Amino acid sequence: MVAPLHNVCLLRLLLLVPLVFCQYLYPNQTGGGSRFPFLIEATTEELETGLEGGLFTSVELVNAYIARIQEVNATLNVVTELNPDALSIAAELDVERANGTTRGPLHGMPILIKGNIGTADKMSTTAGSFALLGATLPRDSSVAAKLRAAGVIILGKTNLSQWANFRSNNSTNGWSAYGGQTYGVYFPQQDPSGSSSGSGVASAIGLALATLGSETSGSILSPSEVSNLVGIKPTVGLTSRALVIPISQRQDTVGPMARTVKDAAYLLQAIAGKDPNDNYTLAQPFETPPDYVGACNYSSLRGKKIGIPRNIITPQGDAPVLAAFGSAVQTIRRAGATVVDNLNITSYALDQYLNGNASLIVLEADFLSDLPTNYLSKLATNPQNVHNLEDVSNFTHSFPPEDYPDRDTGVWDEALALGFNNTSPQFWAAYQNNLEVAGPQGILGLLANYSLNALILPTNFSPGLPALVGTPVVTVPLGFYPANTTIVRNERGTLVETGPNIPFGLSFIGPAWSEASLIGYAYAFEQRTLVRGQVQPYLIPNVELAEVVSKRKMVRHKL
Repeated sequence: MVAPLHNVCLLRLLLLVPLVFCQYLYPNQTGGGSRFPFLIEATTEELETGLEGGLFTSVELVNAYIARIQEVNATLNVVTELNPDALSIAAELDVERANGTTRGPLHGMPILIKGNIGTADKMSTTAGSFALLGATLPRDSSVAAKLRAAGVIILGKTNLSQWANFRSNNSTNGWSAYGGQTYGVYFPQQDPSGSSSGSGVASAIGLALATLGSETSGSILSPSEVSNLVGIKPTVGLTSRALVIPISQRQDTVGPMARTVKDAAYLLQAIAGKDPNDNYTLAQPFETPPDYVGACNYSSLRGKKIGIPRNIITPQGDAPVLAAFGSAVQTIRRAGATVVDNLNITSYALDQYLNGNASLIVLEADFLSDLPTNYLSKLATNPQNVHNLEDVSNFTHSFPPEDYPDRDTGVWDEALALGFNNTSPQFWAAYQNNLEVAGPQGILGLLANYSLNALILPTNFSPGLPALVGTPVVTVPLGFYPANTTIVRNERGTLVETGPNIPFGLSFIGPAWSEASLIGYAYAFEQRTLVRGQVQPYLIPNVELAEVVSKRKMVRHKL
């Protein structure tokens, strides 16, 4: 049952009371001359300044985030694993800092990662399934290893749509057998979208500095959009997928989900680069990735040429989204860009995009091959003895907590019935069709033919075509549904898909390896609009850094 709107507004007011009280109890928490930023707003640079100045330690930062997770997790089901070594890792990083050594701007920063990103530690990597509970890896995934090398504390793992939304035809975004149902935080029972559902919600309410998600088609962009975040879906091959539970080697990519463009850029900087364990990364046209943080320039849009592929946008699209998109176009023009409107992908590309099945064939055939070859065969221990998709499907059908048959395995059933994998000529024909539809006849054709620097779309329309050709997209907050919006629920009636104050986003789309440019455009738009702060989540954790540090000081005083 959805709470009446006046009750939601009252709940928001009551949630603000502890925050106001905190300002009096811990006067350095906020306001003029502030030292402790609220963790729902804290940026990389603010936390780095506090750590450098000795205002707080990484141990205290970890304790604050753990307390925030514990405060809301029973309600939101966001985090499935807390790293039992997080505090000891933080202590080691504090010692390094005290000795004058830092590994970079993310030194001692807690980050949450999606539950399909492998780690060789005491946490499980399950993709939300009991089929992988207890399985272990011989080493960290390459992106996790890069995070640790950058001084990041991997605080825990977030819930996701099970198997990254590649199991059921009738499940819900943010549900997994292992993690339960994740909920968004801008309306009670909000659909968090997926599949990086927990990563989106965790970043939105400051359960970590930022999070990592993964995307095959929409799984970073969409949950970032509805959690009022910046999400970067990188070029396939910019970040390694080695020991990340796969769907498709041709479409999978790992990227950041953060509250600001610059925070997302810091995190992308840490995980980008070549990896001999993922041959797609060896196609990078640079030995060292570009300076993504340095790309955050207020003037990035000046002199640029930005296109709008109008026939991708459904004419009956949501009026609030289209109105906000129209305003965004004017903002981009005022920032010095030329906007080329009313462009169209070809009629063939549009028909294939809306009605074709080649994209699904590619995913199914890749999954049949990539799951066993790139992940299951590499496990150090495999207690459920699942070695291929058929094994995983059989386990799911026979293990009641997997909620089968109420949540079907329709996607897997279709894949297993396909009759071929990604080594077949039939597969290759479907893949070449994808490249044509999104390439010369689609978004890449528009970029090239009109000499465009980027395309823009409402984020809801942006993931599909870039997914087919593995090209990058950056989404930024654009607006919110108005307070009088009619509530629309999902097919099961369990989640609110559309409702008052639910956010939506704007996407910048570019050719392969154009992340630095897209980050610049997104930053220029973000800084001119500052949309994120216009509406607050209805549920915000109360624990703040000032409280944790104050308690530490009181304990020391007593000793």
